Amino acid sequence: MGKFNNSVKIYALGGLGEVGKNTYCIEDNDHLIIIDAGVKFPEDDLVGVDYVIPNYQHLKDNQSKIRALFITHGHEDHIGAIPFLVKSIKVPVIYAPKLAAALIKQKLDDNKIKEKVKIVEYDENSYIQAGDFNVSFFRVTHSIPDSFGICIDTTEGRIVTTGDFKIDLTPVGPDIELHKMAQIGLEGVDLLLADSTNAEKDGWTPSEKNVLTSINEIFDKAMGRLIISTFSSNISRIQQIVDCTLKHKRKLCIIGRSMINTVDCARRFGYIKIPESCIVDTSDLKAIKDREIVVLCTGSQGEPMAALSRIANGSLKEIRITPGDTVVFSSSPIPGNGHSISKVVNQLTRCGADVITNSIFNEIHSSGHPSRQELKMNLKLLNPKYFMPAHGEYHMLKLHADIAIELGMKRENTFVLGNGDSLILEDHTITEGDRVTAEDVYIDGNDITGVSTAVIRDRKILQDDGMVGVLIALNSKENKLAYPPKVITIGFVSYGEYENHLTRHASMLVDEALKEVFLSKRVTFNDIKNTIRSVVSKYYYRKTQRSPMIIPLIMNKAK
Repeated sequence: MGKFNNSVKIYALGGLGEVGKNTYCIEDNDHLIIIDAGVKFPEDDLVGVDYVIPNYQHLKDNQSKIRALFITHGHEDHIGAIPFLVKSIKVPVIYAPKLAAALIKQKLDDNKIKEKVKIVEYDENSYIQAGDFNVSFFRVTHSIPDSFGICIDTTEGRIVTTGDFKIDLTPVGPDIELHKMAQIGLEGVDLLLADSTNAEKDGWTPSEKNVLTSINEIFDKAMGRLIISTFSSNISRIQQIVDCTLKHKRKLCIIGRSMINTVDCARRFGYIKIPESCIVDTSDLKAIKDREIVVLCTGSQGEPMAALSRIANGSLKEIRITPGDTVVFSSSPIPGNGHSISKVVNQLTRCGADVITNSIFNEIHSSGHPSRQELKMNLKLLNPKYFMPAHGEYHMLKLHADIAIELGMKRENTFVLGNGDSLILEDHTITEGDRVTAEDVYIDGNDITGVSTAVIRDRKILQDDGMVGVLIALNSKENKLAYPPKVITIGFVSYGEYENHLTRHASMLVDEALKEVFLSKRVTFNDIKNTIRSVVSKYYYRKTQRSPMIIPLIMNKAK
């Protein structure tokens, strides 16, 4: 990338057109700062993928410019990719709020990161100079303590990002600093990036305190064990569950590695207060009456390996669902997770549990993101000249931009961008810039190189259409087949006699085609493989309307 004459470039490597993977960058000729480094959890069609992270190639290419990584708060879609980022590039320093800093340290330890990472805590009074950028902070309310918006003063103008927030006037924890946001707006904001996740929801997002009433009602009605699943990072919700557990004189059993780690971390810093006498281990549950037990676990999004899914399918031997259990999903589905959640709900119901999910009848979850009235207030307070909706699927970003236009902003001053698109700020004026590399990287295990798109495509074919293996015994000396071809199907058709019919006919067609090829010329292994793939794929598609992966296996008898 060439010089851009003292101008400042703003772009996202993740977080635009999607919920998750938040990674925003601000760059000038000599300096670059990163805001957040999140992961996105894969949807069902990404078989075998553990995480989706941004492509960090642009950061690698500009390693010498990187001055710092700033974290807005401690949710996975804002800190989850840090282990992969620090393996890919050298991050001189990570600035993070107190709780997020603790969660990052734990995450780096869990991932056995050998690279030395400097982590510095900030609060609402901090001012940090990172190259040409002067960075300050304002506290916001969200579903995790220590959430902040960030104000970046550059040589060319002021950029503000809200991070994830909602305007909760009765929060569980410190108030949002509305006065500070108004002051920043009065001083002048050139470009605002703001959370768009709830842009389609009218009104105001309910206060977190509203949820407490509903949770208390569930505790009152539950005659047996209560199993409550929520995000491990939703510290406010966890404290409310703890308070209800104490009020109803129950014992709390915490299950799921991420839940145990986060609660332990939050307790150390005083964000969650649980008396030691309230906590019990899974091995103690048999000695306690069902009506005195609360199980707090992960898995509210239907994740296959999370504690709740394992409880539902019976693979967690310490806890088996029995009639009389009440299971509570204290969260709303992340887009794309609806099917996975329904699957777990059905399994739990089959086992006899009374399952309660969030609805207008059961207000057991309050979003941490702003609805339309809060988005309007945010735009009024910060009063930006230009606006770039952030963190949301495309329709959310578009709706958020429309809200700004409704409030009087010129349409040409709003920018609904995708990952990799850039804006150029120069002398308080914004124009659109060139693209940077920002494709998805699919992580399978802990390999930061990721899984290629071709591998994902192959997994999708195997998942949808299965595989057909064609075994060939070749006598290359005589340029002919030593034995008839053998066709085997895996995950494709299993219709008894019909399957035998298809494999028999496929074998005969391969035999005939290869004999023709052998007659016409001296063939290579590639010629044989291409002939097999062509003949078998056409035959199976004609018969079944499916396109399985064709795997030719050639054994050569050379003597």
